[in-house]
Amino acid sequence: MTTAIVIPARYESTRFPGKPLALISGKPMIEWVVKRAKEAKLADRIIIACDDDRIFDFAKKNLDVEVEMTSPDHTCGTDRIIEVLKRNLDIEYVVNFQGDEPLLPGAYADILIKSSVENKNAISTLITPIKDKKDLDNPNIAKVILDKDGYAICFSRSQIPYNRDNRSDFTYYKHIGIYGYSREVLLKFGELPVSEIETMEQLEQLRAIFNGIKIKTNIVEKAFQPVDLPSDVKLVESVLALN
Repeated sequence: MTTAIVIPARYESTRFPGKPLALISGKPMIEWVVKRAKEAKLADRIIIACDDDRIFDFAKKNLDVEVEMTSPDHTCGTDRIIEVLKRNLDIEYVVNFQGDEPLLPGAYADILIKSSVENKNAISTLITPIKDKKDLDNPNIAKVILDKDGYAICFSRSQIPYNRDNRSDFTYYKHIGIYGYSREVLLKFGELPVSEIETMEQLEQLRAIFNGIKIKTNIVEKAFQPVDLPSDVKLVESVLALN
């Protein structure tokens, strides 16, 4: 059984061009992400899936992990990972370890690898309790509701479920957007058409639920600051300065 962490890295980010090579405390972001991925104990391989020679050349020279060039036409990291999977027939389980999460611990990848092996017919992902009520109204944070077995019922940028009676004893969860897959599930997912609900919410995981693929959630203590915009670099640097 071969397990892999694949880090999709796209150079021409709409909101932050060149993001994978943006300096964070003096090091390119992709270097920080690889450092976190190497903390994982259950991954046999770590592969950067990039779309630009600048990322490819830096990673080849400096990061001591595998690097593969993928099509610049991919619209999401999942498609980039599927291309890698099709070229590497030995990989049975894969974690999508986001290239803009320089603080995410490698232990989170291990949780997803374990969950993917145990739930090989489902997608695995991470969630964490929402502690700040302002997050409930933040459309940049995806919320999730669960069934009795910890599988996702629905994701939304809106507050779900609606708190009609203003209860204070209900735990809301936010989604952390990294995933674990078996080979079979990811290739199946890649063949599915985009669903209308996915288009409405702009949440890729809704495609799976719409088509009957279960998503197993794993609760972790907290989320970490991602880098979506140039202004997020300072936020990440302030966290690194505390460690």
